[in-house]
Amino acid sequence: MAIRLPRILHAKQVFRRSNFFPNQSTSIDVPKGYLAVYVGQCEKKRFVIPISFSNEPLFQELLYKAEEEFGFNHPMGGLTIPCAEEMFLDLTSRLSNL
Repeated sequence: MAIRLPRILHAKQVFRRSNFFPNQSTSIDVPKGYLAVYVGQCEKKRFVIPISFSNEPLFQELLYKAEEEFGFNHPMGGLTIPCAEEMFLDLTSRLSNL
């Protein structure tokens, strides 16, 4: 538990500093307990995922990649994850089955 604590704290920091909702979207589009992310290499697609995924090490790795590529300035206005859409769908389906 003590080993994972810094990663969880870092993930919370990433979420706090990101603007999850772009100007054209409102929080009504995202249910409580979920967050919107943009995924894709070239063309970004919007996904709404449970915030509980942020506790999972596999998802935290994606957050680190997003931080390395974009810092806390995400071009889409929301949290942008730099990975292929197919990989993201595979990961989220695995996390949903836990």
